Amino acid sequence: MVFLPEGFSLPPLPYLVGLLAAAVAVGYGLASRRPSVTARHIVAFAPWMAVGSALHVLYVVGGLPPAIAPLGGTAAVYLTIASLAGAAWLGAASVRPARRVPVAIAGSGLLVLLPVIGGALAVGADRGTLTLFWPTTIAVGSVAVTAIAWLALRQLRPTAATTTGWVGLLAVFGHTLDGVSTAIGVDILGFGERSPVSRWIMAFADRLPTAEALGSGWLFVLVKLAVAGGVVVVFADYIEEEPTEGLLLLGFIAAVGLGPGVHNLLLFAVTGGGG
Repeated sequence: MVFLPEGFSLPPLPYLVGLLAAAVAVGYGLASRRPSVTARHIVAFAPWMAVGSALHVLYVVGGLPPAIAPLGGTAAVYLTIASLAGAAWLGAASVRPARRVPVAIAGSGLLVLLPVIGGALAVGADRGTLTLFWPTTIAVGSVAVTAIAWLALRQLRPTAATTTGWVGLLAVFGHTLDGVSTAIGVDILGFGERSPVSRWIMAFADRLPTAEALGSGWLFVLVKLAVAGGVVVVFADYIEEEPTEGLLLLGFIAAVGLGPGVHNLLLFAVTGGGG
């Protein structure tokens, strides 16, 4: 399908059935228990968003054991992480006092994330392709661009920035990281872009007079910033009216940016920045 990224495929049937069953069971558990949802809960899932990215990088570079490799594929990894993160949320919901639940969610995510990242970096080191220069540069640059964008948003739409708070900031950072890493990956490191929409944007930038001097990725970064800022503004009213649904959806939008961004950073590190 034209709107799906390249490489999108379903896992073997036994894995697909197992993942769907796990997702339904966890979803039923969450719907029955209805745990509290605050901005702290949503931000606490940031490590889990990164787990999916790191797991998929391990899958791409062949670093997963054959028995679990299908769980890290392009389609399966979403169900895998949704099930694991949801189960962690259910487990954390019993923590007392309740204010410690976000800490438990983030802590469980970090416990899974660190060895997965370590495994990916170990693959790069073993192959002699590990490099940290461009991932570090991208991370620092993304933080700087996010700070500028958030300050601008606070000046132009202070109510929206205040209402969405840390979740809004996470959404802006996630999409900034995705935009900056994609731009550098395409223009400098020679990676291809798998998302059809992203390819269309950069193909348009390639036809502009600025292409020779600026490349094609700069337009993608601007589009990502504009979309992220616009989403934060739109969701401010939604969060005021329906805090639970609004925060969950804005958190999902943050994950759509943060996940690919972290994936790009780790992939560049493991492969030495070579597409």
